[in-house]
Amino acid sequence: MATKVIMVDDFDGHDGVDVEKRDFEIGDATYTIDLGDENFKKLQEAIEVLTPYLEKAKRVKQAGRARKATSDTAPRLRGYSNSDVREWARQEGIEVSSRGKIGDEVYEKFIAAHPDANPDD
Repeated sequence: MATKVIMVDDFDGHDGVDVEKRDFEIGDATYTIDLGDENFKKLQEAIEVLTPYLEKAKRVKQAGRARKATSDTAPRLRGYSNSDVREWARQEGIEVSSRGKIGDEVYEKFIAAHPDANPDD
């Protein structure tokens, strides 16, 4: 006994002999949907209207996920700024950049010289 497959239009839910799997392209992507003749004709008309706009439009790259900071988020110092650390390090002859990340060892030396700066106390 042969099994009869009944196709259902994905857009409006009707079933009929005209419903079949229809492939269509938009941009660089190919899509497939089960549609009857009438709904497929409407889809093709909509694509025709949309195509000139797509040709003029620029593809937008999806934003990436924000990266989590790799360093801990706890405060490094209490009552002192990074500028204070840099100034102290230069006075002590410790090499430190004028911008960017200050090395952990510089913070450790600063806290050793300034125990009140330790955020853990």
